[in-house]
Parts: sequence; C-alpha cells; structure tokens
Amino acid sequence: MHGTRTSSAIWDHQVAVMTRSGHQTLALDLPGHGTRLGERFTLAGALEAIDEAVERFATPPLLVGLSLGGYSSLAYAARNQHKLAGVVLSGCSTELRGKPLGAYRALTMRASQMFGPTGSTWHVVTDMLAAMKGYSVLADLRRVLIPVWLVNGERDILRFDERRCLATGPGVQLTVVPGAGHDVNSHAPESFNRILLTVTRELRAAAKAVAGPLTATAGLAR
Repeated sequence: MHGTRTSSAIWDHQVAVMTRSGHQTLALDLPGHGTRLGERFTLAGALEAIDEAVERFATPPLLVGLSLGGYSSLAYAARNQHKLAGVVLSGCSTELRGKPLGAYRALTMRASQMFGPTGSTWHVVTDMLAAMKGYSVLADLRRVLIPVWLVNGERDILRFDERRCLATGPGVQLTVVPGAGHDVNSHAPESFNRILLTVTRELRAAAKAVAGPLTATAGLAR
C-alpha cells in the first residue's frame, strides 16, 4: 500500500523482485490515487480495498504499507489479523495528532481551495487528514498479535514515536535504513528488498515449524 499522492507504481521494483523470488505479489491503488483518482479517500474505503486484495490470495499474505498505506495497513491488521501472516509498516511510526498535524492540515486545505480537485491532488491530503484524524498507531499495534516489522528511513520525519511503537509488544521489530528518507522503498530499494525477502523467509520458517508438530501428531493419530 502506497502513500499519499502517489500510487501502486512506487512498488514496481519490489513487485519485480518478489515475483522473481516466487512470491505472488499485488500492489493496489487506494481510493483517490492512481486508477482510483476520481474517488475520495476514506479509511473505510481503504480498508475495503485492502480486504478485496487480501481475499485474492489462497493463503494469508504479508501486508506491506508505506506512510498512508502503512497506517491503513495497520488499521486493517488490527481488525483482520486472522487473514494475514504479518505486516511490514514504513513511514508511519508517529501518532496522528497534535499541533503539527493541525498546522499541516490547515496548509493543505488552503492549497486545495487554491488549486481545486481538478487542478491538483492536494484535496487527497485533506481527505486523508480528515479520515485519519485521531487515529492511534500505538493503540492498534497493541491489538495486533501477528508479527510486525517497522522499517523506517533514517531521515524520515515520521518516526518520532518509533520507540513507543517498538515497545507495544514482543512481536514488533524495528529496522532503520541508514541514509534513507520517508520513501524508504524508493530511496534504498535494495535494502528494502532484502528486508522483505528476509521477512518472507522468517514467515515461511515459522509456518514450517508450526506445521511440523501438527503433521507428526496427525501421523500418530492414523
């Protein structure tokens, strides 16, 4: 899941690498972005789009989200973790509240009024801020029991609360990519891809470890 005012195209490099590694991979556009530019962004719409994508997989997938896509992915995981194997969250380790967020919202609202929905995509930002107002990344992280990997660029401005996020549970891990900014998958694609491949190997090993004892038990039962 991509960030605000971008699209699924930001994942082209990751999709190519993961596909070559044998992983079924899907990058989708959130409402108000890419192929869905004519729609308005709402959190409910984002969760519905994610659910439709998740249902296309035969087994629980790994959900990967950046920025707005990260917040949306976490919100989805907190409500549907039984459908997922794990979550990778980038650029969303900050609580969406406080004076800085209010000032940013006022600025983007003025930009939207100046340019209008047909002249730019600034209205998507105001929609996003309205939809995510008061959302707590910490509260949803405490609800998630499946593995969570936080992957942030060293220079990302949205990592203020990453230590608090890390402390929400034993299943949360943190990796900070040196030199990268907010769009860590684009700023350091090779590093990000290595992280994704490592995560998928860990999930596969964990699944085999669980399946092993179950298979042995079934054999004894026969």
